[in-house]
Amino acid sequence: MKVCFIGGGNMASAMIGGLLKSGLSADSVSAVDVDAGQRERLAQRFGIRTCDAAADALAGSDCVVLAVKPQQVRNVAGGLAPLLDGQLVVTIAAGIRTADLARWLGGYDRIARAMPNTPALIGQGIAGLYAGPQLPGEDRASVERILGAVGQVLWVDREALIDAVTAVSGSGPAYVFMMIEALEAAAQGVGFDAAQARQLALATFAGAANLAAGDAEPPAVLRARVTSKGGTTERGIAALEAGGLHALVAGAVHAANVRAVELGEESGRDPR
Repeated sequence: MKVCFIGGGNMASAMIGGLLKSGLSADSVSAVDVDAGQRERLAQRFGIRTCDAAADALAGSDCVVLAVKPQQVRNVAGGLAPLLDGQLVVTIAAGIRTADLARWLGGYDRIARAMPNTPALIGQGIAGLYAGPQLPGEDRASVERILGAVGQVLWVDREALIDAVTAVSGSGPAYVFMMIEALEAAAQGVGFDAAQARQLALATFAGAANLAAGDAEPPAVLRARVTSKGGTTERGIAALEAGGLHALVAGAVHAANVRAVELGEESGRDPR
């Protein structure tokens, strides 16, 4: 499989590195970026071919990954349309719907949509994947290989769920970082210095997440195991419940989901 990345930013870099670690050779990967410095960094770091124009990189590729900002996808697709020769097109841009991308590509429908998240940068991401029923199994396998090189993958059967993936796991790292930030601040509030507070907060989140990932029991059961009747954890949990933690998280996911839908509608609207 030969993969061409359009855009060479952080997520593209993570995916390129993951693919190379998974066994894909450097001469099977190319990247297009208008920034000369970015092209040089990619070439030096990974030993791949880089270009400033898609026409120079697309020939011979089996898959094209659109890794540009959502507001750039329409123009990029317009330039790609006459160059495509049967390649699988994968977009990782938030809010870009497959029907709109197909239209911008002149009716091209060999398309899949993916929504990775930032832990992909350390190979621990999760990506939601969607493709229409017309996409063959071998193309789906290629999408899995590309996104699976930087973490887990989850196929959804309705494109609207990609917006929900964006709201949960796409935006989710920011929610977690904010909770780590809050625990750090609280730790300092009870007497720890900044370094100690950070160590305690990070180890607590990482350890709890790994424990949950390695245990078949649901988080509610794990929480109950830690919460002794009349103990300190029970008192702390009661404060969180009184503050409406569950409602706050649900509200954040809902708001992000609404915005993801809005972005899709805004991106797909033809300019007047």
